[in-house]
Parts: sequence; structure tokens; C-alpha cells
Amino acid sequence: LYDTSQLAIPTDRVDSEQLHAPSHWNIAFIRRFMLTFGPISSLFDFLTFGLMIGVLHAGAVQFRTGWFVESLATQTLIIFAIRTRRVPFLRSRPSPVLAVSTAVVIAAGIGLTVSPLAPRLGFTPLPWQFFLALVLLTVTYLVLVEITKTVFYAEPIRIAGAPHRTRGHVHRVHRRAARFSRAESLPARVSALPD
Repeated sequence: LYDTSQLAIPTDRVDSEQLHAPSHWNIAFIRRFMLTFGPISSLFDFLTFGLMIGVLHAGAVQFRTGWFVESLATQTLIIFAIRTRRVPFLRSRPSPVLAVSTAVVIAAGIGLTVSPLAPRLGFTPLPWQFFLALVLLTVTYLVLVEITKTVFYAEPIRIAGAPHRTRGHVHRVHRRAARFSRAESLPARVSALPD
């Protein structure tokens, strides 16, 4: 179900600032992203476990059903938060196809738990209290991810251990003029140009 919802990603709108230059794989960025956002996802899984066992006193079948619904909902909705550095829906609208496919997949997942196929899949209908808690947990999860995003993207990505270098105006002029000049230094009047 999750993979089906993600088939609509190629129809998505991309923020204009992401189109200024080609993106490159940065392993340090990916590692930092995983270590930042992964534990948040795990935290909400544990909160769901606590809700199912401690509050709703769920048996094995109800527990499995609740975890299926919660993980499907959070896993599909999180795409709206991580697809942009902006606030989703307010400052960066996803494509209608992506939004509809996500809603349909969540509805299909919930529908499976009450359908005639539910016993064969190991599911059972969930109490209304679970869905109320699911909405609250999901909204809290998405808000926490948004807050974490502002902190995560505030610091520039640097490779660990590499010195932070700043290059001035002269370097930029040399770099831009490299195709048209020799390896000699630029005349004083060029290097003295204002930024």
C-alpha cells in the first residue's frame, strides 16, 4: 500500500530553490538525516505500542491491526514533510495526485481492517478511541518533524573533520574566469572589484 501511494511522487511539484542546481548525493547529509528523523519515527511507534497495550489493553490481533494502521498513516503522511524544506501545504503544495493517492492508501488500509478480508489478514476492527489517539499522535508527529526540520536545515552540512573554508571574491573571479585566462594572478583592478 505504501509503495502504491509513492508511485505518484513523479507528479509532485518541486520547490523553485531546489531547481537552481543539480542535487548530489551526500552521505554525510543522509547519515545526519537518518540519525535525526529516524528516532522520532521510532518514538511514535513506541507511543503507539504503549497506547495499544497500556491504555486499550489490546490482544495480539488488535495490537497488530493498530500498528499496521499507525505505521501506514505516519509512513505515507511523512512524505509531505520531507519532500520540502518549507511548511507543507501552506508554503509548498504537493501535487493533487500525490495528495489523493496518499489519502486513498490510508483509507484503504483502514478499510482492510473492517473488510471481510480482515480475519484472513490477521486484522480486527479497532475501537474509536484508537482512531482518536491516532489522529492526535499523527498530528503531533508531523508537528515535531516540522520543528526538527527547522533546526536540521539551519546548520549547513559539512563533512566531518574537514576544515571550514571561506573563499573570497578573488577566488570566485578566478574560478569564473578560468576558461578564459591563464594560471597567472589577475590584475589588481579586477581583484579590487567590490562584491
